[in-house]
Amino acid sequence: MRSLFQIIRLLLAGERRAFAQGMALSVTVLVMGVALLALSGWFITAAAAAGMIGMGTLFNVFAPSAMVRFLALGRTAARYGERLTTHDATLRALSNLRVRLLSGVLMSPYRQIERLRASVFLNRVTSDIDALDGLALRLVLPGLAGLLVIGVTALAIALLVHPTIAVVILLGYAIGPTLVFLLGQARADRPSRKAQAGMQALRSRVIDLIAMREELIVFGQVRAARSGVERAADFQSESQSDVERIERATGLWLDIMGWAVVASALGIGATLAQADEITAAQAAIGIFAALALSEAVAPVRRALSEIGRMRAAAKLIVPMINKSCATQRLDVNAKATTLVAEAFAAANHTNAPLFDPVSFSVAPGETVALTGRSGCGKSTVLLQAAGHGTASWGTLKLGGLDVDQIDTELRTRLIAMVPQRHALVAGTIAENLRLAAPAATDAELWAMLEAVQLGETVEQKGGLDAQLGFRGAGLSGGEARRMVLARALLRKPKLLLLDEPTEGLDAPLASRVLAGIRRTLPDTAILMAAHRPEEVDFADRVVALSPTPRIT
Repeated sequence: MRSLFQIIRLLLAGERRAFAQGMALSVTVLVMGVALLALSGWFITAAAAAGMIGMGTLFNVFAPSAMVRFLALGRTAARYGERLTTHDATLRALSNLRVRLLSGVLMSPYRQIERLRASVFLNRVTSDIDALDGLALRLVLPGLAGLLVIGVTALAIALLVHPTIAVVILLGYAIGPTLVFLLGQARADRPSRKAQAGMQALRSRVIDLIAMREELIVFGQVRAARSGVERAADFQSESQSDVERIERATGLWLDIMGWAVVASALGIGATLAQADEITAAQAAIGIFAALALSEAVAPVRRALSEIGRMRAAAKLIVPMINKSCATQRLDVNAKATTLVAEAFAAANHTNAPLFDPVSFSVAPGETVALTGRSGCGKSTVLLQAAGHGTASWGTLKLGGLDVDQIDTELRTRLIAMVPQRHALVAGTIAENLRLAAPAATDAELWAMLEAVQLGETVEQKGGLDAQLGFRGAGLSGGEARRMVLARALLRKPKLLLLDEPTEGLDAPLASRVLAGIRRTLPDTAILMAAHRPEEVDFADRVVALSPTPRIT
């Protein structure tokens, strides 16, 4: 429940005024509903009693009927305003929550982001966030408003009718439904979480089926993938059926409690009226008020069906939105952007060193190549030079400061990295390039494309407005890699980190691309993980990473 409370605080924090207005309108709706039914009951009973004793012509019917109309119209207007206010506030709060979630993901270690599947991340942004919309709309606001109105109504009944009926209403509507909710949510929690997990699995498998359709067709796995989708759908359907069964049972118990309270109010009211302690019209007020309060406890039934998936979603989301950047607000001298490693080494997942400690520097205008066998830690060095991690041994500094301690925004301006796996999105070539520099002109885009030997290729494809498909479909592997290189050049970084930048290119083209990078960024420090002769020959210096011998 701690995660749920934290989400509630986040939802309410940014929209306090709107939710306060929604809360006031919710209370108004319930109060008007109780007053409308209670006044109607009193009016009908009092009018009938006046007629029976021959006082009908003297009974004032205009004032009560006018009040009934006012309450009916006012309740409708208040309900409309409450829905408009709370739903609008909830949508804004969920939007802010999505931004917090995206920010938290960006603060994750690069390796963790790299392993994050698109379908899983999409579930976090859509299904999990959407599961939390009921926290304010169907749990917090209705629950608080209902308890407040039940208490106010019980007090009013005690003053206007009789304390005994007030106690029955308070016990029947405040304590009874609360116990039902506590017991019901314990039963509904597991199937509700299973239904949420089933929905996530169903979405993930459908997305994977669509995104990987070509590979599935090639390897003959379409039927197996479709079977996985069907199993997820069956699991979700069965779990949802369990939730709905509990919801129906809860609704039955709430109805029984409501009718028990009404019957008790009727019996007690009749007894008191016969004893001349109250009038029949007063008894009618208690009976109809008890009947009207069933609306105040109605949200319990809906909340039970969703509490499990709300808790499951909150547990998954809270750790991600709580991630805060560990960097300090430290500035670095932009003119002194030399990268310096002293006795530096990185660790693997078992905290053992990947390579023997190395010391090197990369000054502005220099190119240093990291060499070594596959898996020796070249990519890890680049990631830590980009600020994604802390040196396990020694130091790695940029401009005299530990790279991971530089302010994130400043570090983003100073450093650009092109990893092995390229990242392009569906859209035009210009849109893909401008992800790095939104204000870049068409001339600047063409200049970067020419630098990486892509100008002629892009012209043949239709220019900057040519459309790319999902993950850059429409470009070959080598073309996509050069497109990512062009995007990095647009940033004009002080430190450029390249992980095997000419993979998939023939030797002459690789040499021209590397020369174009240096020509475009003559004063940039370049650190490169190299495995090809062209990359090694291009570097001013070479740093060989030697794997640390393992003790067996």
